[in-house]
Amino acid sequence: MTVHFIGAGPGAPDLLTLRGRDLIAACPVCLYAGSLVPEGVLAHCPPGARIVNTAPLSLDEIVAEIAAAHAEGKDVARLHSGDLSIWSAMGEQLRRLRALGIAYSVTPGVPSFSAAAAALETELTLPGLAQTVVLTRTPGRASAMPEGEKLAAFAATGAVLAIHLSIHLLGDVIAELTSHYGADCPVAIVWRASWPDQRIVRTTLGSLDAAVGTEMERTALILVGRTLGAAEFDESRLYAADYDRRYRPVGTEPRFPEAT
Repeated sequence: MTVHFIGAGPGAPDLLTLRGRDLIAACPVCLYAGSLVPEGVLAHCPPGARIVNTAPLSLDEIVAEIAAAHAEGKDVARLHSGDLSIWSAMGEQLRRLRALGIAYSVTPGVPSFSAAAAALETELTLPGLAQTVVLTRTPGRASAMPEGEKLAAFAATGAVLAIHLSIHLLGDVIAELTSHYGADCPVAIVWRASWPDQRIVRTTLGSLDAAVGTEMERTALILVGRTLGAAEFDESRLYAADYDRRYRPVGTEPRFPEAT
């Protein structure tokens, strides 16, 4: 018996990996975070599967469901939204399963920041503007932020910020970032990226509060950085005609002669 932790993606049911789909189809038990995982993903469950919405359950109750399936020798598909590597609360579940001697696997999913960037039709890392994306958040009731992880500290680097779980603290976000990025810095808010009711606001830090108004919901991602919608940026050397690379040797003494 194995518990398969599966990243169910940002919202669109078809933004699910083939591995994730096949594991769901093979598991007679499915535990899913109903507040964020779309019901369309559950269509892959096999007929007669036990499907449990874990949104109203405590950690103890979730582990009890898994332990019951383990006792019956039934594999479990454990679905979380986005990707499991960030803010999924998977770590505490894995710790419990290790203590109980229950086997598990982890299958990655499409993270929300990737879906948001796709919705914006934007590459977040552009040569000469930014080569770093910081995935972060502001303090919340569920999890505090370590002392050194301040928005201002990340902003000082000039990196693109993908700020999760923070739309309710928009005023604080604007106040912390404006002195580093400037009021004219591009910003995008993407609500429910890839869902049918997805919404996008493009503006600047200086106009962000007015542009968003009362349209604030928890399933929103704030993206801040000079690459958002940029038209002027350097071209990558990767595809430059004179760039000597393994699969396209250039000159009489290429760097990788064995590839010629």
